[in-house]
Amino acid sequence: MSEVFEGYERQYAEISASLSEKCINAAQSDGDQKKLKISEIKSILEDAESLIRKMDLEARSLQPTLKAGLLLKLREYKSDLNNIKTELKKISMQNSKNVSREELLESGMADTLSVATDQRGRLVMASERLNQSSERIKQSKMAALETEELGVSILQDLHLQRQSLLHSHNTLHGVDENIGKSKKILAAMSKRMDRNKWIIGGVIAALIFAIILIIYVKFSH
Repeated sequence: MSEVFEGYERQYAEISASLSEKCINAAQSDGDQKKLKISEIKSILEDAESLIRKMDLEARSLQPTLKAGLLLKLREYKSDLNNIKTELKKISMQNSKNVSREELLESGMADTLSVATDQRGRLVMASERLNQSSERIKQSKMAALETEELGVSILQDLHLQRQSLLHSHNTLHGVDENIGKSKKILAAMSKRMDRNKWIIGGVIAALIFAIILIIYVKFSH
């Protein structure tokens, strides 16, 4: 779910709870105090309608898979707001009627109880929505923390793998150096063997020449 929509949803739940409570208080008031409370409720209703419009715009800007569920919620919030408006009209009408004291007491008490019951129900629903929004935010934070921990773990693994690759690279570099040194030693030994072959060949040739010379001298006398 969109974090922006969740924020709006949480604000609306708080406003809805406040409206329900204020409607109950207004229904139980009379005279100028009642007029003042009705005026205050109307002002808060304007804020709630503005918030509903923001929620609607945010929901319609999301992907279709998310938008459908959010628009369904939005219809519930609009219905809830319309119910509050209806109750406010009833409260306003009670304030403007000119009836006898007995009728006012009888009808006023009945309407007040009805309004109070409806408003308490909405208050409970608003509180539940507020708790659900808080729980979703908490779950989102937990998911974000888990994702962060997973990311840190992956980075640590990558760091260890990099260190291992660097160690392998250094080891291979050392082996290459040793192979190079071995090649040089073998080349030097090969050169020495070639020189020794020539020296031995020369010695053998000298011995053969000396033997031939000795035989020649011996038989010539």
